[in-house]
Amino acid sequence: MNRIAGWARRFGVARAVCLVLLFALIPLRLADPRPLEELRLRTFDFFQVLRPRVQKGYPVVIVDIDEASLKVIGQWPWPRTTVADLVTRITQLGALAIGFDVIFAEPDRMSPAIAEQSFRGIDADTRAKLDSLPSNDAVLADAIKHSRVVVGQVGSPFSQPKVPGEATLQTGFAIRGPDPTPFLVTFPGLLRNVPPIEEAAAGRGLFSINPERDGIIRRVPVIMEAQGALVPSLTMEMLRVVTHAGAILVRADNAGVQAVAVPGLEVPTDEHGQLWVHFNKTDPARYLSAKDVLQGNVSADRLRGKLVLVGTSAIGLLDLKTTPVEAVMPGVEVHAQILESVLTKSLLVHPNYAIGAELTVAVLIGLAIIVAAPMLSAAVVVLLGALLFAGLVGLSLYLFVEHNLLIDFTYPLISSWLIYLVLTFVNYFREQKQRQQIRSAFGYYLSPHMVEQLARSPEKLVLGGEERRMTILFSDVRGFTTVSEHYKDDPQGLTRLMNRFLTPLTNAIIERKGTIDKYIGDAIMAFWNAPVDDPEQEANACDAALEMQARAAALNVELKREAEANGGVYMPLRIGVGLNTGPCVVGNMGSDFRFNYSVLGDTVNFASRLEARTKDYRLPLVIGSRTAEGAKQKFAAMEIDLIQVKGKTQPEAVFAVLGRAELEQDPRCRELRELNAQMLAAFRKQQWHEALDLIGRCRKAADGFDVAGLYDMYEERIAAYRAEPPGPDWDGVYEAESK
Repeated sequence: MNRIAGWARRFGVARAVCLVLLFALIPLRLADPRPLEELRLRTFDFFQVLRPRVQKGYPVVIVDIDEASLKVIGQWPWPRTTVADLVTRITQLGALAIGFDVIFAEPDRMSPAIAEQSFRGIDADTRAKLDSLPSNDAVLADAIKHSRVVVGQVGSPFSQPKVPGEATLQTGFAIRGPDPTPFLVTFPGLLRNVPPIEEAAAGRGLFSINPERDGIIRRVPVIMEAQGALVPSLTMEMLRVVTHAGAILVRADNAGVQAVAVPGLEVPTDEHGQLWVHFNKTDPARYLSAKDVLQGNVSADRLRGKLVLVGTSAIGLLDLKTTPVEAVMPGVEVHAQILESVLTKSLLVHPNYAIGAELTVAVLIGLAIIVAAPMLSAAVVVLLGALLFAGLVGLSLYLFVEHNLLIDFTYPLISSWLIYLVLTFVNYFREQKQRQQIRSAFGYYLSPHMVEQLARSPEKLVLGGEERRMTILFSDVRGFTTVSEHYKDDPQGLTRLMNRFLTPLTNAIIERKGTIDKYIGDAIMAFWNAPVDDPEQEANACDAALEMQARAAALNVELKREAEANGGVYMPLRIGVGLNTGPCVVGNMGSDFRFNYSVLGDTVNFASRLEARTKDYRLPLVIGSRTAEGAKQKFAAMEIDLIQVKGKTQPEAVFAVLGRAELEQDPRCRELRELNAQMLAAFRKQQWHEALDLIGRCRKAADGFDVAGLYDMYEERIAAYRAEPPGPDWDGVYEAESK
């Protein structure tokens, strides 16, 4: 033990702490939390902006259903006979294959036998003649049979019923290695084309594109699982068709998919069967207007020997995507750039060894900092840090530009920066002699009532608690992440702002006999009826909550005025408040060494959940049923829902506070509560139409009561339940899954 202690003294506590941190950061990279992943993705985006893919010819042409085509030919969808003419014309111009980035999921309503049903006054002979004509779907299917066409399909998050006459999924796959399906992007359902068109096509592929969490398209799956079957993407199926392959080869190992191949082309993918697309800027040279093709205004050499994608850039048809190099790119061009990247072998690759390389570099740099940094001057450390930054960025950019490799430099930089920061701060804080005094000064946050009672009865500063009926308050700042990000370079400014904000809110609570339990970042937890009795705890809590809203609004006026005066950014601070009343245990909680006067119990948990639900209900204040009952003599409340939060088995009614008791005499208030009660009754009986009608009437009656967001939420719920009915045994209770 003495040897270990001696070694620790020589090595240094700071170095030991940083060594532990270094090896703790390894599983962090393996876990790859969202912030780390997004930083890495943004870095790769930046590389693409710096060096977009170099265009090497145009092997893919987009026949664009653009605004000009819609103006000349008419609104989409066009009659399938027009689409058939488009297929025939593209085929005559020598296209290798045609892929549709649109879907023909329903029979054409312009088919003669279907259209004649909407005509009035036609005679029986005309009607019979129309019935005898082939359907537009059959005309398009015939055109497709005389070409090489891959029709598009769409992955659906919902299982789709099987359509009578629906053909089986026909693309073949050869698997080399373990079954890859557990790793693939999966869709429970598959939206397909009408059977005649699917059967006539040479291939079928999904054009579904799932953006990253920030909405940017970076990785696109080339094989997926949909409706229980292995299916190709639209682009991969086009490559299969033009190479006359009978099947698509999938190479896999125990870590997932490695590559997908057709004769002469192998596409490297990540473990989920996705490829990293190397984008370049949108180029009008890729596009031909569909109207020009139909009108014969396109020369044969423009399409001869090319892959053709039929899609739309029309804004009104809503097929627009965001890529690293373009804020808006038509979805069909994403598929075109995938094909170009594959055919020119310019795909980006994030190799399997990338994580190992990042970890190795991070560990080596971290060890160098731990050993050398305490022995070097600050200026030398800063200089070496700058060189390290430049070297890592330069190497990563070189690998991207010269070899299309995606190797992340952000993790080694972050880990080394954290190690140096901890090394510095541990050494600094070891020199501070007043830590215990600081902890003691901020150890207790109590109301004046609590301070007075403890002054009279210091024996209460022992562990233990008593059961009481109490009212609990939780408040939280909405959008605090955005506010704190604005102050990322000025943490002291954020501290001053939060102190300025929390002070009036705290005063509003304390002035109404509340006790501050704790501050949790930007949040406040408080309670009533302890340590001293408060027979009007519910009313005082409601009064405090409304006063907190008023004081927050007053501060926002000041902040706006200051921002306008100094040219700063005005960021309003708004809070959501949850109140709940019930039995709790209150007392000194903790250990013999450190404890706090605090409160525990299911009532506390439910109050916290109610505060979180204010975001769902779009209301500033939500209270429990017992709080509403206890405060009804002084406040006008209105039931808004029956809720069962995660972890509880029994539902509870929750309420909005409309205002003080004087509103009980206001006929508008009575009308709103009556209409709201009728709306809730209709909603819980699944009478959606009646509930929507009552919502409209509630909106009119709610003018001036600040509850409009509640009815926005109910309209969204009804839309969701119409899409997925809750079932006949549904009791109207909203089950909140999140905390």
